[in-house]
Amino acid sequence: MAFQDLLNQAGGMGRYQILQMAFLLICNVMVTPHAILENFTAAIPGHRCWVHIIDNDTVSDSDSGTLSQDDLLRISIPLDSNLRPDKCHRFVQPQWHLLHLNGTFSNVTEPDTEPCVDGWVYDQSTFLSTTVTEVWEEVNPHMCFTSNGHHWDLCSFGSHLLHLLLTSLPERVIEWTSPKFKALVTILMSCATSFGSIVMAGLAFAFRNWHHLQLVMSVPIFFFLIPTRWMSESARWLIVNNKPQKGLQELRRVACKNGVKNSGDALTMEVVRTTMREELEATQTKTSLSDLFHTPNLRKRVFLLCLLRFSAAISILGFSIHLQHLKSNVFLMQCLYSSVSIPACIVAVFLLNHTGRRISQLFFCFLFGITILATVFVPEEMRTLRVVLITLAGANSVVISSSNIIHSNELLPTVIRARALGVTGTAGSMGAAVAPVLMTLTMYSASLPWIIYGVISILAGFVPLLLPETKNKPLPDSIQDVENEWKGSRHTNEEGAIIKVTPF
Repeated sequence: MAFQDLLNQAGGMGRYQILQMAFLLICNVMVTPHAILENFTAAIPGHRCWVHIIDNDTVSDSDSGTLSQDDLLRISIPLDSNLRPDKCHRFVQPQWHLLHLNGTFSNVTEPDTEPCVDGWVYDQSTFLSTTVTEVWEEVNPHMCFTSNGHHWDLCSFGSHLLHLLLTSLPERVIEWTSPKFKALVTILMSCATSFGSIVMAGLAFAFRNWHHLQLVMSVPIFFFLIPTRWMSESARWLIVNNKPQKGLQELRRVACKNGVKNSGDALTMEVVRTTMREELEATQTKTSLSDLFHTPNLRKRVFLLCLLRFSAAISILGFSIHLQHLKSNVFLMQCLYSSVSIPACIVAVFLLNHTGRRISQLFFCFLFGITILATVFVPEEMRTLRVVLITLAGANSVVISSSNIIHSNELLPTVIRARALGVTGTAGSMGAAVAPVLMTLTMYSASLPWIIYGVISILAGFVPLLLPETKNKPLPDSIQDVENEWKGSRHTNEEGAIIKVTPF
């Protein structure tokens, strides 16, 4: 944990950190909204079976007489349990007698129906085209359509690859920042993400064709790779990976950009070796992925962080990518909750810095779960209340993600942090994969997936309580730092007790 002394000499929050953070904030505006872009590109619009008498261009008006569109729909498409046109079936033959029954079906034999063998007709009032209408048309015998699929073309593949590359940059920023500013930096990145979501909602409203929206959102990302070559590598990582000379060069480079005078005299190889003596000794042993599980404290941290990321991803992704299933205007809801998440992130900074990482995450997870559950049980007629609850849940999901990132970075040692974050990230990806699968449970109950999302979030809130508090503490550099942390804190408490008792 001695690297903090070197960072203070180079400037813990100077011009370099501010410029680096500004670049990352701009990246976040365009990159991170891709995680929820499929709310628009893969939306499932209203649909019904294609029927000959209504949708065949060769059918003339004389063939259907003077019947209105509603009448033709009534004799062609059966009604579902909600007395709305069925999305997955049509009558085998037009049921002309339904025009004269005035809603009374008791004395009529149930007519034969069949699946949508000729395809579907889509409502284009909201989206001109999506990957569902043009690409996926995957039929499910119970739901007619699966949940949002993931369409991959060259453009989207490239943008997702760049998204993965650019989302690794926050770790560099965190490692160049003093402990008291870490929460602020992470929350600012979340605010940028929220602003990017607002921009995305506006672009989605303007470009209703999924091809055009994907192109507009993806092309700018390629230009963000160019400035990354001028970013400094983490000096902390270089030193603890037995590259002290390169680490020293990066420290001097940052000190120069921060306007620190005589940095060459203050930052020398002797100072680096003396300050980081224990860490450099630890580098003589090569670290590997298996080292995450050799020592008890680190193993416990990794397991609990994986559990937290997995459960949080299920709830957050389940909510974020299925906004359209909440029967609200997806453009409005995306814009509203992204706007509210910005002041919510500012409040989160206060809570994280004053109540600590553990209690804050408990509060955020509880609030998120409760708002989701409340949304499920509020009647659709109470639209204003539903909008408030959805907005609050969406803003809270951004805060949960940010607090998880902060806590994870502060708990994992630098020497193996990248590998550890890869493991926890994999757990998060597994949770993200489970989230849309749970939506298939709507065949049993429309509320069931949302209840599961809410309950999982509430249970996830207890996990941070099993992890150490990291507020205002320096980052651990080595695995030994993690293992000695409990002993060190115990020794400090004993010393404090001796000091208090001795004068008496």
